[in-house]
Amino acid sequence: MKGIILAGGTGSRLFPLTKITNKHLLPIYDKPMIFYPLQSLVDAGIQDILVVTGGKNAGDFLRLLGNGKEFGLKHLNYTYQEGEGGIADALSLAEHFADGQRICVILGDNIIEGGIRPAVENFRRQERGARILLKKVPDAERFGVAEIDGNRIVGIEEKPLKPKSNYAVTGIYLYDETVFDKVKQLVPSNRGELEITDVNNAYIREQSMSFDYLEGWWTDAGTFDSLLRAANLVKESREAMEGVAASAVGGAEN
Repeated sequence: MKGIILAGGTGSRLFPLTKITNKHLLPIYDKPMIFYPLQSLVDAGIQDILVVTGGKNAGDFLRLLGNGKEFGLKHLNYTYQEGEGGIADALSLAEHFADGQRICVILGDNIIEGGIRPAVENFRRQERGARILLKKVPDAERFGVAEIDGNRIVGIEEKPLKPKSNYAVTGIYLYDETVFDKVKQLVPSNRGELEITDVNNAYIREQSMSFDYLEGWWTDAGTFDSLLRAANLVKESREAMEGVAASAVGGAEN
């Protein structure tokens, strides 16, 4: 399975921070934002990774990440998205890289506490289709929202005024090789973009969409408030882990 990080766009909601760099290179506590989704893929056992970027600062990704050696990778791939055509448009640029294999796609501003390895392993065992990760949230109207019937997703609605559930679709998607055919059949939304929700609903119509619930906290980092929230969550998690480690050392010495 191959991994794809979508880190394009202009980051207009974070202007003027993004006047000097790509949104995904901004700091989340003590690391650049892009480090977090990249580490999530590596921790899930995915070694062949493509970064889709764009804007005026795309070269900064190469200067920061190089060939991925810091993450234990032998090679890291890059491609460039011109303009803002939406998440699905960015994904379409990865077709040649995917080369008919299954892919794990993660948005570059998604920061999670836990790991995605269980979902990746479940998808490896899945015969066909797609798999997404859901998270219960208090403000579902901000996200794509899954309507769930038993153990099935029957539909996904983007930013609904009256959500049919409180389960948001996180920016982590697992797709089989048919995803690029589905992207090619999309028409632009009212925003003028190719929407990833439309891709997911295409799998739902085929009855080949599965899901897992994401453990631990999850946040995006695409607004000033969520950027701050992500930094605070990482800081609190780091301090909690250090506290546990210190307690374990103290217990061993006693």
